[in-house]
Amino acid sequence: MAGDDIESRGGRNSWNNKNASDSQWTLWLVPLFVVANIAVFVIVMYVNNCPEHRHTRIAGQCVARFLRRLSFEPLRENHLFGPSSATLDKLGGLEWTKVVIKHQGWRLITCMWLHAGVLHLLANMLSLLVIGIRLEQQFGFVRVAIIYLVSGLGASVLSALFIRDGISVGASGAVFGLLGAMISEVITNWTIYRKKLLHLFTLLVFIGINLALGLSPAKHVDDFAHIGGLVTGFFLGFVLLSRPQSGQFEQQNLPAGTPFKSKYKPYQYALGLVSLVLLVVGFTVALVMLFRGENGNDHCRWCRLLTCVTTARGYCDRN
Repeated sequence: MAGDDIESRGGRNSWNNKNASDSQWTLWLVPLFVVANIAVFVIVMYVNNCPEHRHTRIAGQCVARFLRRLSFEPLRENHLFGPSSATLDKLGGLEWTKVVIKHQGWRLITCMWLHAGVLHLLANMLSLLVIGIRLEQQFGFVRVAIIYLVSGLGASVLSALFIRDGISVGASGAVFGLLGAMISEVITNWTIYRKKLLHLFTLLVFIGINLALGLSPAKHVDDFAHIGGLVTGFFLGFVLLSRPQSGQFEQQNLPAGTPFKSKYKPYQYALGLVSLVLLVVGFTVALVMLFRGENGNDHCRWCRLLTCVTTARGYCDRN
């Protein structure tokens, strides 16, 4: 992934010292996020208490009953090995009516700490570890925390704009935000990387696979959240992850022994400024539309295709 092939240009390159210092960031935020998500899931399952649900007599027996009140809902109810939809709704799942009609805007934040099941949780936490650890080691916990949390919010807003039935939960939008930030980080720091196109291709393939998985029939998981987080993180990467650039040509033309200082390039300032403006405008417009009760599908007819395969027999609802 990005960061492994930063170009080495010799002892005179001040970037080498900078890159070495990046690896000295103490890693604690990403592991803390992972522990927090796992802890929340345990609490959710404790509150869910499947054995006490009357409906389990109809839907089937709880899964892993030896876990007692931590046992999972019947697979007919949740094939991801997790709680019921009612429990997710009760504890802060993202649901349009609750957010817009009942003015429970806090659900835009709480939903990113909830997961539909063990499989959902494992997939997101493994992705978070693989992506987040590298970013935190290179850029520190403050910037990673901003990208993660703001991307999670962006994911929730876009999901609520387009999905009015059902409950959406999960940290995948925030994780996609970190992926988006990795893409923009490679672009804005283009001159200091070897194998630039390989980095971008690898990231795009990884994103494509995960977006395809979002089209699966899994309940409470949607690609609108993935895309919202991805786009938000992409723009935040230009704002927060730029590195001072140095060119081999400029250094070679300096007299021997002349100190060389890396500088930010004009295009980095331009990308950062444009991205910041787009973020502010995008969040403002999206939030206004959401709390005015507008349906995003009315402004983007083809966007409903993102949920086609989740309907019966894989066909879109044409009504």
